[in-house]
Amino acid sequence: MTTKQNISTLCIHGGDITDVLGSPSMPLYDTTTFGFDSTADLLEVVNGTKEGYLYTRYGMNPSIKALESKLALLDGAEQSLVFSSGMAAISALFLTYARRGMICVGDIYGGTMQLLTEQLPELGIVTQFIDPADLVHLEKQLQVGIDLVFFETPSNPTLKIIDITEITKLAHKYGALVAIDNTFASPANQKPLLLGADFAIQSATKFLGGHSDLTAGVLSGQTKYLNRINAWRKNLGQMLAPEIAHKLVRSLSTLPLRIQRHNSNALAIAHYLEAHSTVNHVYYPGLAGSAHHEVAKKQMSGFGGMLSFEIKGGGEAAIKLVDNLQLFYLAPSLGGTESLVSQPVTTSHFGMPEQALLDRGITSSLIRLSVGLEEVSDLIQDLEQAIASLNFK
Repeated sequence: MTTKQNISTLCIHGGDITDVLGSPSMPLYDTTTFGFDSTADLLEVVNGTKEGYLYTRYGMNPSIKALESKLALLDGAEQSLVFSSGMAAISALFLTYARRGMICVGDIYGGTMQLLTEQLPELGIVTQFIDPADLVHLEKQLQVGIDLVFFETPSNPTLKIIDITEITKLAHKYGALVAIDNTFASPANQKPLLLGADFAIQSATKFLGGHSDLTAGVLSGQTKYLNRINAWRKNLGQMLAPEIAHKLVRSLSTLPLRIQRHNSNALAIAHYLEAHSTVNHVYYPGLAGSAHHEVAKKQMSGFGGMLSFEIKGGGEAAIKLVDNLQLFYLAPSLGGTESLVSQPVTTSHFGMPEQALLDRGITSSLIRLSVGLEEVSDLIQDLEQAIASLNFK
């Protein structure tokens, strides 16, 4: 199996799938430990001179290895590591490669922001936050000697797009590694590693899992970099359970089909909201009028299932609209078959300082949609009735 095959084929056939009695899918190995015929055989596996399975917490389990093999193909990576969550993957990366400090470019998920501003400084790991448009400032910080540059594209929650190739070339000029949170896009819409990045990170809880029924994370890149991260994963106990790995493998088989529908539904809703008189602004890179549209077209094959918009009337109007939606579940997270709605100030970015929110364009009137796989006309009708309940004249 090679990465030259289409992603739809790789999602179904890619990876180290063990054929057991003719099974077309990977069996579940809900096994913690694996036995050997002799000490010599055991030592060959322990020393890495022979492939084999040893202990699930180490990742040495057939169900986990099959998933990692498939994910590496999807990301165009030498190797992938799976974790118990997206935040577990991010924290292991930072603990490994940000010891001299790191640079965060642009907007990021509130949980990642909390990790960077509250927990990691307690360990002496300091992050510099830089606007993606300020390349002069970025270069000055890189000249000081920084190990890692991290960013999201598209970003949570205002869907800003950062030019992956541009930032990566600048970072590599000064010897820094580049990690990109690709959660909003998924490898079906964007492949950061093929654009020069060193690491691609995803919360597999979202579009990769796709059904709001599992929690997982993945980190992809070159083996020489991932080997160090794997030691943190093992000893911090961040391993994904084989039962979840098995479920995620199954979910990946429909990823391209689901992403295609997410993309088309979100674009249709973005056009609807853009034309609505009660909407001040729509954040979606697929709109031709978006400031980020041209860069998104250059590095993405689809614009994703996430969008945000500002409703007139402020925070009270946003709450009323959200509460009156019937098909959109009021819930955090994203990427499932069902459509979700949330206000970032009450969910993904809750607790952030008010000025930090305003600096990122996150107001009480900002509403984020995770557009699901329902019939798009039904979703638009639901939005229409909720907006009508605001009684704008």
